[in-house]
Amino acid sequence: MTGLLSVAMTFVSGCTSNVRVEQEFPTVVSQPMEMNAVLVLDREFRNYRGHPNAKTTIELGASQVDLFSKAFSGLFTPLKVVSSKEDAGPDTDLVIIPSVREVQLSTPSDSYLNVYEVWIKYNLDIETADGEPIDSWFLPAYGKTPDSYLLSRSVAIEAAAVVALRDAGAKLMLDFFRIPALYGWMQQQSETVPEP
Repeated sequence: MTGLLSVAMTFVSGCTSNVRVEQEFPTVVSQPMEMNAVLVLDREFRNYRGHPNAKTTIELGASQVDLFSKAFSGLFTPLKVVSSKEDAGPDTDLVIIPSVREVQLSTPSDSYLNVYEVWIKYNLDIETADGEPIDSWFLPAYGKTPDSYLLSRSVAIEAAAVVALRDAGAKLMLDFFRIPALYGWMQQQSETVPEP
């Protein structure tokens, strides 16, 4: 009986995954808007660990810091990346504060499909330098592994998370200036706002 219990506990613990996403993203090649923007990546964002279920942890911190820093460097110049809104400085025009609402995971045992899927739900609070809210933008990102994925569970989850982060980066570059409230505010600040 003890041996059977030991085998059962080994099986349960073997299903637990602590996935650390380690991915650097390429520098964005674009013409950034000339505006003093501050990107606030606080401690929680820098060390973020998602818990999509009781047996899985996905560490996104370092990779999402790299992604957001590079994406917003492609959108604004100069861009200052800080850990707290209080570090923004007196010459700031715009403050962007991303956070993670939720991370979701679907595995082959959940969906009966031979793929792993990861959803990352971001929220971006966009404010003026004096703290006046401009918008709170919901940014969903999705990634999945190719069909017939044969790698280990942890590697497959990491691969799907990397695709989701790339999706978030692409949406930032394509859609950030299309946020209606932000676009209207920027029109008031400058005559050189790009067309959405």
